Amino acid sequence: MNRARVVVVGSTNMDLVAKAPALPKPGETVLGGEFATIPGGKGANQAIAATRAGGATRLLGAIGSDAFGVTLKARIDAAGVDTGLLRVRYGASGVALITVDADGENTIVVTPGANATFTDLTGPERAALAEADVMIAQLEIPVETVTEAAVAARAAGTRTVLNAAPARALPAELLDAVDLLVVNETEAAAIGGERRPEPLLASVPRVVLTLGPEGAWYADRDGTSVRVPGVRVETVDSTAAGDAFTGALAVAWAEGREIVEAVGWACAAGAACARKLGASTSLPTRAEIDELSRGPGRAS
Repeated sequence: MNRARVVVVGSTNMDLVAKAPALPKPGETVLGGEFATIPGGKGANQAIAATRAGGATRLLGAIGSDAFGVTLKARIDAAGVDTGLLRVRYGASGVALITVDADGENTIVVTPGANATFTDLTGPERAALAEADVMIAQLEIPVETVTEAAVAARAAGTRTVLNAAPARALPAELLDAVDLLVVNETEAAAIGGERRPEPLLASVPRVVLTLGPEGAWYADRDGTSVRVPGVRVETVDSTAAGDAFTGALAVAWAEGREIVEAVGWACAAGAACARKLGASTSLPTRAEIDELSRGPGRAS
C-alpha cells in the first residue's frame, strides 16, 4: 500500500512542560515536580502524528533563528517529517507554557513567535498542497494563511481537514474550503453555537466532535450521525491527544478507510498518546494504534 501523502500547515513551538499536583488558580503559586522541554505546536505535533501513523508528511510553517528553532527542526527531522519547506525567520520561535496536573488535565499559554510571520504561501508551498492526498491545518498561525492554504488545496483536489483549535469564530471563505472539520465541544460552541456536530453542517460537509475519553461523534450532510466509543487508558498527560487523533484520522481517511472506521482508529491514537507525558514525545506509532484499536477497553 502506498503511504498517504499528508501536508500539514501549522505552528511549531517549543513546549515548556511542568507537572504539578494541581493547576494554579489566579494569583496562586504551586510547587511543581517534573519539568521537560519538548518540541511541540499543533502543526508540528500533527505532522509527527501523521508520520508515525504511517503517512508521508510535509510540514509548512515557520521557526525562529534562536536555539529553540535549531532544536525544533532537528527533532522534527528525526521524526521523519519532511521539513524542506519549513521557513526560518529571524527572532524567537513559538513557545508554549504548559502545566499538567495529577489527573492529566492541563493549561496552555502559547506565544506565537515566528508562527505569526507565516503569511502568503509561496509557489513551492502551493505545489506541495497540490501533490498531497490530504491537508491538515489548525489555528495557531494567522487565519488568513490557513484560509489561503485550504482554498489552494481544495482547488487542487486535495482533501482538507481543519482542526479548529484554539477556538474562535471562522471566516466563511475558510469553512467553504473545509472537507472535514475536527473540533472539541468548546470549539464547536465557538463556531456553531452548540456543543454538538449537527449545527456545523450548515458550514462544512463533515464534522468530527472529539469527546476525550468518551471517543468522538461523527456527523455529515448525508444524514450519518454516529457516536464512536473511545478507548479506556490510564491518562498521564492529555496535551497532544487531540493532535494524535487528527493526524491519525487524516492518514486513515487518505488511505481510503471508511470515515467512521477512520474515526475509531483515531480514537485509539488519542488514547495511546494520553498514556505518556509530553507532546511530540508521546505521539504513538502505527503499531501502537493498531494494538490499542484491536484490544479491550472501548468506552461503552
